[in-house]
Amino acid sequence: MGPLQGTKVIEIAGIGPSPFAAMMLSDMGADVLRVDRIGPPALPHPGSDPLTRGRSRVVIDLKHPQGIECALELCAEADALIEGFRPGVMERLGLGPEPCLARNPRLVYGRMTGWGQTGPLAQAAGHDINYVALSGALHAIGRAGDKPVVPLSLVGDFGGGGMLLAFGVVCGLLEAQRSGQGQVIDAAMLDGASLLMTMFFGLRGAGAFREERGSNLFDGGWPAYDTYETADGKHVAIGALEPAFYAELLRKLELDPQSLPPRMKRKHWPEIRERLAQRFKQRTRAEWCELLEGSDACFAPVLSMSESAEHPQVRARHGLIELDGVLQPAPAPRFSRTQPDTPAPPSQPGADTDVALARWGVNPERIAALRAAGAIAGPQ
Repeated sequence: MGPLQGTKVIEIAGIGPSPFAAMMLSDMGADVLRVDRIGPPALPHPGSDPLTRGRSRVVIDLKHPQGIECALELCAEADALIEGFRPGVMERLGLGPEPCLARNPRLVYGRMTGWGQTGPLAQAAGHDINYVALSGALHAIGRAGDKPVVPLSLVGDFGGGGMLLAFGVVCGLLEAQRSGQGQVIDAAMLDGASLLMTMFFGLRGAGAFREERGSNLFDGGWPAYDTYETADGKHVAIGALEPAFYAELLRKLELDPQSLPPRMKRKHWPEIRERLAQRFKQRTRAEWCELLEGSDACFAPVLSMSESAEHPQVRARHGLIELDGVLQPAPAPRFSRTQPDTPAPPSQPGADTDVALARWGVNPERIAALRAAGAIAGPQ
């Protein structure tokens, strides 16, 4: 099941954003074939990584001539291919866009890099933090007067990277249905992180966003859009931006609006913040949940991952699932008619080599020859 059922995708194994994109496509019902390399895996426990859930895994030696030929044969059967290497690596292997599209002119060839396929930094090493830094996003995240705060790997690797690649691949697949032609998708984490900043560039252009960290409505500058410590040392999050929500927050906190300075005057924000901080320290997080959760005060407790799994809203929507003992997010978004099945747990590299190759049209004699030549590996 799933809206992408019947779509066939080759994933050249990588780490971070490219497997995340492949996971998203697989979650939506695509038949994703992950091609792992021969040799030690990139991660210490490759069979327990949720990013590799839901797909078949074959081991092909992409430095072996017959391994390359096998990969090209698979391209002939695929709708899309995803890879996440530096520019030029796939070309040196003999699996760049040109030979792959020669085998299958309808192929959508998705490329995931940090800096992009072009530009002076295209060949430079980097990680999520570097791409987010160059985009302007990292500079904007943090407390006033303090250094930038690293936002996990969400802005570059996953939101600006993997999701951008998955979106690009699906766009390419839709266009290929009309034109009958494939194309190359150049997805860069730098571009994706910049794209996520669109609203803030707009606010800046309108004179409504300061470049000083912690001085705006959405970055912890506005006191009613921030986190506060509770009496038990835990934290709650408030997002009372609009006047009506702010009024409801003050009412719930039993704070007289007349006793507070004007809400939108920045010079008064430290005073408002101090009053809110004092009030939130008077009760535990659970007590504030009892009072505020579900109200128009725009409130939520700040939960750990394990606490999130137990929250009634998450449980009601089955937002987290457990596969082979590993708690992880469920496929999203939800569909009214083609809701995807629960994904299969991650498997080990090469666990499906013979079965998957056969399913993708490689005949038994060819599989045996590839195995005898050392071009593929894994259980028979």
